[in-house]
Formats: sequence, C-alpha cells, structure tokens
Amino acid sequence: MTDHVFIAGPASWNRIVELDRLPEPVPHMQFALGDWETVGGTSAGKALGLAGLGRPVTLHALLGGDVEGERVRRVLGEAGVDLLAGEGGTTERHLNLMTRDGERISLYLATPQDLDGGPAPDAVAAMSDAAAIVLDLAPLSLELIDAARAAGRPIWTDIHDYDGEAGFHRPFIEVADVIFMNADRIGDDPLPFMERRIAGGASLVVCTLGAEGAIAVDERMTRHEVAAEPVEVLDTNGAGDAFMAGVLDATLAGSPLPDALRAGARHAASVLVTRHLHPRLDALLG
Repeated sequence: MTDHVFIAGPASWNRIVELDRLPEPVPHMQFALGDWETVGGTSAGKALGLAGLGRPVTLHALLGGDVEGERVRRVLGEAGVDLLAGEGGTTERHLNLMTRDGERISLYLATPQDLDGGPAPDAVAAMSDAAAIVLDLAPLSLELIDAARAAGRPIWTDIHDYDGEAGFHRPFIEVADVIFMNADRIGDDPLPFMERRIAGGASLVVCTLGAEGAIAVDERMTRHEVAAEPVEVLDTNGAGDAFMAGVLDATLAGSPLPDALRAGARHAASVLVTRHLHPRLDALLG
C-alpha cells in the first residue's frame, strides 16, 4: 500500500458570477459584482487540496474532449493531480450565482455521459493500493462501490446537504467508513443521524457548520468540536472539500482526531481567501 489517495467523482469547468443578492423569480435587471472562470467539482476540490498538502492523489473523473475538458486537464495536471479521466462525451459545466455570504444557485449547463461497461480497470487498479478511497456522489462512483469494498481500503464519502431521505446517497452512506456532510438540510440537530451511522458501522462522521466550525462523532460515540479559523472570506466555494482534504491528510499522517479536525479547519480557511478551489490556482488562472 502506498500513501496515495484515490478519489472518484465530479470535475467541471465553472463560471462564477458574484451578486449582492440572489435573483428573485421576477423579471428584472441586476448588476454583477464580478465574474470569473475556474475548475469546479467536489472531487476536483478534494484532489487539489490533497495535492496542495503534498499528498499523492489520483482523481478519476469524466471529461470530454472539448475546450473545457482540456482546460480542466491542464489545470489539474499543473497543480499536481494525477488525473485518470474517463471519456464523458462532454465536460460538466456550471454557472454558479453566488453572494459573498455563501448563498448559491448552481445552473448545470452540461453534464457528462456515464461510462458503459462497468468500472474502468485502471481505476480499480488505482484503488487496490490506495491508503484511502474517496467516493463522491456521482454515477461514476456508484459503479465503483463493489470494487472499492473488495479493495479493503478505508472508504470516505461526502454526502453534502443530505436530507436524511434521498435514495441516491444510501449506497455511499452504507459502504463508507468515514462520512462527511453539512447541516443545511438534515434538520435542527445532525447528531442523531451521525450517531445512527456510527451504530451502523461507520468509524467517523463529521458535519461542517460553516462559520461555526464542525462537529464529529467517532467510533466510541465521543463527540468532538472544532472552531472555524478566523479569516476574511472572499469566496466559499470548495471550503467543505478543503476541510475534508485536510482531515484526511492529517489522519493518514497519524494525527489524532482533534488535531486532524484542526488541520481541516486550517486548510478550509486557506480556500476561503481565494476565488478558486485552491490557492495554487491563483497563479494558474489569475
């Protein structure tokens, strides 16, 4: 087993439009505060974070042979990510309407086609000796669940704003050793769900709380808290992915959970001060 991490899931090319408020559903005119293009996708964010921390990482994502796909390939490669790209026909593209408070509307302009023929052999091989496997929410990752389980490596997943009921999330939740999420839709108190997952076999469940930091429940049902690092926020895109990347890297390095959570908070703070998924993209994309 090596020290590399295998990640499967979305990578995209995004246009971000910053607004003083999200548009109301009525005809009107509104001026943007700014706009820019960048790499997007929750899996790309985690991969960039791990690479930035010096952790070898392989990202398996669907990309097209279009201009946007070439941009994603170039940026991820120059940032140190080992990209294992499946041919998706077209590259995923988003138009994200954002406010400086982190409110967002994501418009999907294009989505890749799912691969036929089952898991890619090179992806299965890359999982076999990984220190950890990250399966993000995507049909591509869903097809890899059986192979990931057979690899016998720790499986991490990020269920984002899971509401406690959505069926697509269930296979990821059931297979994962470590679950990350946020509290946006789980109800007033995420702890009951978190504790049920520990009782169901997970070894760690972490819920991010935005500016309030994060809470975690470990395999002993012990609760942990970590505060968010104080920082002047420029853009909130990718902060949750950076937090998970920081915790994962520190965990693989042998840090106890409280230290790993603090490492995650520090890494998330480094992303909040850039308009991209990682500060090293400032030099690549401007």
